Amino acid sequence: MIMTLIGLGVFGVKLMEVVSVVAVLALLSASNVDGRKSRHVFDCYEYAAISCRAHSASLTDFGGVGDGTTSNTKVFQAAIDHLSQFASDGGSQLFVPPGKWLTGSFNLTSHFTLFLHKDAVLLASQDESEWTVIEPLPSYGRGRDAAGGRYISLIFGTNLTDVVITGDNGTLDGQGALWWDKFHKGQLQYTRPYLIEIMFSDSIQISNLTLLNSPSWNVHPIYSSNVIVQGLTILAPVTSPNTDGINPDSCTNTRIEDCYIVSGDDCIAVKSGWDEYGIAFGMPTKQLVIRRLTCISPFSAMIALGSEMSGGIEDVRGEDLLAINTESGVRIKTAIGRGGYVKDIYVKGVTMKTMKWAFWMTGDYGSHADNNWDPNALPVIQNINYRDMVAENVTMAARLDGISGDPFTGICIYNVTIEMAKKAKKLPWNCTNIEGISRGVTPQPCDLLPDQGPEYSAACNFPTESLPIENVEVQMCSYRSKYL
Repeated sequence: MIMTLIGLGVFGVKLMEVVSVVAVLALLSASNVDGRKSRHVFDCYEYAAISCRAHSASLTDFGGVGDGTTSNTKVFQAAIDHLSQFASDGGSQLFVPPGKWLTGSFNLTSHFTLFLHKDAVLLASQDESEWTVIEPLPSYGRGRDAAGGRYISLIFGTNLTDVVITGDNGTLDGQGALWWDKFHKGQLQYTRPYLIEIMFSDSIQISNLTLLNSPSWNVHPIYSSNVIVQGLTILAPVTSPNTDGINPDSCTNTRIEDCYIVSGDDCIAVKSGWDEYGIAFGMPTKQLVIRRLTCISPFSAMIALGSEMSGGIEDVRGEDLLAINTESGVRIKTAIGRGGYVKDIYVKGVTMKTMKWAFWMTGDYGSHADNNWDPNALPVIQNINYRDMVAENVTMAARLDGISGDPFTGICIYNVTIEMAKKAKKLPWNCTNIEGISRGVTPQPCDLLPDQGPEYSAACNFPTESLPIENVEVQMCSYRSKYL
């Protein structure tokens, strides 16, 4: 039965102040045709979202079976296809109730909310026939695992407006071990699927979910604008291949906040295309805010910029970040042939515990899409600002390697204290082909980052003006489900 979604209409609440979904039980009476009263129980769930919806339905209304073994791929798609008729009539919401819902990939629609109950688990099908193969991304030219196509993501959408994927900390379980094994054995014909990918879209919210064991990347907004990713818990074995947490890719105006990530790869990887394909596509990632992130990734970075950055990366702001047992705090990855740029990067308020490197910049990352990359396409790395950081048990303070004839410039490091590990490298800083300054940094940086002295007051300033995505207002929405 299709029900009406109640929008409480409380505006002006920031998403960072999101109210956890509350389950409220209410007993309501209704008259039967013979005059007797029947009693129904309603569950009411409240949550903050960029849009509330006028219509809603439950997956069970379309025959969904949450037993963990019955495929619900066609059920999800039928439900969404049906609800898409309300896009111009206040939008719609699909509620996923408690249960284990086995499913292959399904496509979302505009003006739509997917809401997962706290006891709902979407189990990604291990039947490859339930994963459509789609074309490579135009800014990449090929798949990441194999030349040619790629498996579509579990939750997928393209050319959409106003989409919310949220819940009461419901779960997406990618059951990735099968895919990881095929990757290690070289048995993949196509690139592994991601858990969530949204393309060529605007006004997207992904929030309050737990993501487990993705076959590859977890969350991948690409070619999109006005994206909020908030309150996610992302977990994968630290040895799992390429299980990046959140990868904003050729996106404008994105906010990532209040996330906890344990990953086999970078917790957040900022991207914009690969070699000549990314250069030709020419869509940068810009106006990105990352805050209140906790990352555990022993073999990768808390935040990586690149290595696929050929469309450019600019105006990235990170603050209030925690890295634990992670290879590096902030890493810039690029190479000859990438072209593009990484510029106007600002990071402050970082705590790092048990790290291999606090800072890492790599100008020889390698790995090209094909043999047609341009050796004259040199990346521009400039205006990189780090300040107000503390780190402990660090093997090496920094490894900063630019490109000969193409130095990384405008590096500024201010008010940073790094406590070295007992078995730290004898040389805490290793710098080549870079230019910059420092002030108040311990241990003393390399000669290419000369200390400006205590009188220098304009070091590594963080922007004071906010980005548009920081001012997005949300409203309190609710969903009411009925059962006898």
